[in-house]
Amino acid sequence: MILRPLGRTGTVVSALTLGTMTFGAETDEAGAHDQLDVFVESGGNLVDTADVYNAGVSEEMIGRWLAARPAEVRDRVVLATKGRFPTGGDVNDVGLSRRHLQRALDASLTRLGVDVVDLYQVHAYDPITPLEETFSTLDDFVRAGKVRHVGLSNYTGWQVQKVVALAREHGWDAPVTLQPQYNLLVRELEWEVVPSCLDAGLGLLPWSPLGGGWLTGKYRRDEAPTGATRLGEDPERGVEAYAGRSAQQRTWDVVDAVRAVAEARGATMAQVALAWLRDRPSVTSVILGARTTAQLVDNLGSADLVLDPAEVDALDAASDPGAADYPYGGPGQEQRARTV
Repeated sequence: MILRPLGRTGTVVSALTLGTMTFGAETDEAGAHDQLDVFVESGGNLVDTADVYNAGVSEEMIGRWLAARPAEVRDRVVLATKGRFPTGGDVNDVGLSRRHLQRALDASLTRLGVDVVDLYQVHAYDPITPLEETFSTLDDFVRAGKVRHVGLSNYTGWQVQKVVALAREHGWDAPVTLQPQYNLLVRELEWEVVPSCLDAGLGLLPWSPLGGGWLTGKYRRDEAPTGATRLGEDPERGVEAYAGRSAQQRTWDVVDAVRAVAEARGATMAQVALAWLRDRPSVTSVILGARTTAQLVDNLGSADLVLDPAEVDALDAASDPGAADYPYGGPGQEQRARTV
């Protein structure tokens, strides 16, 4: 398992993260604990959850797993959770206010059965709460010993830069990571978000690395998904989502390119897609979200897969989102391409 610093910190994490959004929904407690055991035994150490994953059940399952394991196992786990989305019906049970975050963090610590989390992430931007209120609160959490590091999730490039500048201005503990959606089918964040994170020293923790299953090869052209797939189990939403993605030729170009590399390397398509993403600029660790232990084991098979430059070039070309116009393509790109 490749190991990397968590952003610009001295905490070292595995280049693959166990995501736990399925815990308590598609994955029952026995399956969740089995995934955690397999992940740690494989050399993984970063476990990511959130207070809204199945109304806190994911955190509770992780907490019971931690409590039942020996200290040497518990101590290896680098634990990350998130707060921001609604945790109740009251108007103040949501957002990034001091009131909500204080209550959300304490509730997460209780469910997880710990006194401190290694990474506490704000789950999304909050346009209502002043940044000063949010990030002074997070700094207080660090100073109180409840949080070791602060992270962001689903922030845009300008939001990242504004938060980093504000933290530096006030001497607050600055964010060290950003958790965005990123995969071979969703690369637009390379235009602005990735450069912003590289400039600020934030490590990326990409979610949905397999594009909702598209990059595993499970979906076929002109064949609506059915059965035990994320789209197949929700026919109304699935048909609409499938139709939108399937109508784009780029989707099938990417799927075909991933399949070609996988067949040549004797790997699965998921392993190829994960290996590509793991080695992108600024990526610290890729979040795996498996329903079953078998899926997790297959994903973990990407840990030792290193693509060669020709394979990366082929995947890059097929998945290029095509910034053809200003400011990211055309004259804008020419302006940024000055060399000595």
